[in-house]
Amino acid sequence: MASVAWTHQALDDLDAVCLFIARDAPHIASMFAVQAFEATDRLVDQPHLGRVVPELQIDAIREIPLYSYRIIYRVLSEEQIHVLTIHHGARLLHMGNLGSSSSSD
Repeated sequence: MASVAWTHQALDDLDAVCLFIARDAPHIASMFAVQAFEATDRLVDQPHLGRVVPELQIDAIREIPLYSYRIIYRVLSEEQIHVLTIHHGARLLHMGNLGSSSSSD
């Protein structure tokens, strides 16, 4: 079983997405946050669940789609995963968008 840690950037991104959604639909914003955490919780048993990020083609950097967004994560090992960012699906992802892979405490 893997440990899933969210980086500071990923948590900030989630907060920003939820604030954006909440302007029109506070309830949907709350549901989005819950679903994002549920999606990454599945990685505990299936670290390679998501697909390889097409723009990067790096096996260890994967994504899980959630509505119009992509939850980007890095498989450091079968025991350790870092959620790196939440990125809008209409935008291309660049390595610079991933920031640091230091996890939050």
